[in-house]
Amino acid sequence: MTKLNIMASRHSAFYSPMICTIAGGFLEKEGLTGEYHIVEEGGSSGGAVAEGRMDVAQAAVSASWGPMDSGLRAPFAHFAQINRYDGFFIAGREADSAFSWDNLLGSRFLYVHGGQPEAMLRYGAHKMGIDLSAVDDIDSPGGNEMMGQWRNGQGDYFHEQGSFPQQLEYDGQGHILASVGEAVGPVAFSSLVGRWDWLETDEAKRFATAFKASREWVNTADPGEIAKAEASFFPDMAESAIASAVSAYQNLGTWSGGIAIEKDLYESALDVFEHSEMVGSRHSYNDVVVAPPGI
Repeated sequence: MTKLNIMASRHSAFYSPMICTIAGGFLEKEGLTGEYHIVEEGGSSGGAVAEGRMDVAQAAVSASWGPMDSGLRAPFAHFAQINRYDGFFIAGREADSAFSWDNLLGSRFLYVHGGQPEAMLRYGAHKMGIDLSAVDDIDSPGGNEMMGQWRNGQGDYFHEQGSFPQQLEYDGQGHILASVGEAVGPVAFSSLVGRWDWLETDEAKRFATAFKASREWVNTADPGEIAKAEASFFPDMAESAIASAVSAYQNLGTWSGGIAIEKDLYESALDVFEHSEMVGSRHSYNDVVVAPPGI
């Protein structure tokens, strides 16, 4: 068995297709094993790949645009789509069947600041008719730190990926009210990256085969079965909360279609970042994306 080092830049059930290449046994079927890593604070999953410390990482096509804005070649290639929708939800302290994005105005909104999460949130809010800059916000890096902020009483609304808001529902501490993915629409949100030379190897082809099988399984299998398979990756989450997040992503179409990164979704990601003035130019798809090896 050949061991691959695989890194997540954000750790959540939103990335179940990548996690389940390991948790679901799909790598073993291709003669591979995987060691799962989460990026260190202040680090970069793509940077770890470019430096040779990781073989595969979860990133986003937007991760290549910063170096390219500086005139450099992208240090890694995006070869497979993980998610074709934003995976963040908006939760509130009270159930509200009449929730509108306008409710964020005049409230305190605890949301993930910076980078792609904020760019997508700004774009979704714009499509829903509000300017995120007019919202009274509370800064947060997200994840467990945001959960702690919320449980300490900060904020009227909460913005994170599954299964954090589903866990709040399970604990009776929140109610999911909206999906940022629904507001933004289909987009190249998160992808897998590898070094340009590594993607020519047999290992890369076997990994792509395993990922394709994992993503198809995660898209169609019973959410409870998926949650059980990956539960050890989320020791602080209830299996039912993980299953609820998986079900929501399946219903949204997050993992539908093939694993190739679609050009129109790449262009949609550029639209999002142009709206927030977070990209210097519309970088060519072919300078960022390659076809899945061997697929």
